[in-house]
Amino acid sequence: MKLSSLKEGDCPEYYLPYLKVLGDSNLTDLMERQMGNFPQFIQSIPEELLHHRYAPDKWSVAEVLVHVLDTERIFQYRALRFGRGDTTPLPGFDQDTYVPQSLAENQSIDTLVQEYKVIRESTLLLFKSFPEDRFLFKGNASGQGISLGALGFIICGHQKHHRNILRERYLER
Repeated sequence: MKLSSLKEGDCPEYYLPYLKVLGDSNLTDLMERQMGNFPQFIQSIPEELLHHRYAPDKWSVAEVLVHVLDTERIFQYRALRFGRGDTTPLPGFDQDTYVPQSLAENQSIDTLVQEYKVIRESTLLLFKSFPEDRFLFKGNASGQGISLGALGFIICGHQKHHRNILRERYLER
């Protein structure tokens, strides 16, 4: 599925900024490309910046990275449910309660890279298992309709969004 195949209403408006940072790629090709370049990005972060916060009330670099991992896991679960035709409404999650509980400050660059690779490989295999027409299926998460295809692109756009934030606010000093 290509990003341009999504239709208006395939996802809530608040996800559109994540989609706008992506080119019109094939979803699984995009996931594979990110699986190659995101670990390189993580490895390029100096260890001494892993716990850096650009302001006292902001997440550290490690917390941002663990947030990306947690969110992909949650969206992967949603994709599994939608991909299997489950119409049960799924609850949202509060990212601000997850981050302190993640113990991200105990993670190393190597552990984060390893964890990302495992999660993304699992996400990629899941999305490759769906027939093309299944990407149009809409489920409900956080009280909003969202298509399976949109979930896949949101996973990719969310990662890219946070990569951009890390570059702009944390790493370019």
